[in-house]
Amino acid sequence: MEFELRSEYIPLCDLLKYCGITETGGMAKHLIAEGLVLVDGEVELRKRAKIRSGQVVSGEGFSIRVE
Repeated sequence: MEFELRSEYIPLCDLLKYCGITETGGMAKHLIAEGLVLVDGEVELRKRAKIRSGQVVSGEGFSIRVE
């Protein structure tokens, strides 16, 4: 799926919630803390990591390209 960024960046936990990967921000934070989210192929453990245009966020069953 693609996500159109409308600012400089979006926090990782917010991106997961907005794209429907998780229902709440709390669930997104848990998924990240468990090491189940990759940013550009690397495990990302920072819940509020700044995701910018051109990055790919992925995990089991999902992939989000940020435009």
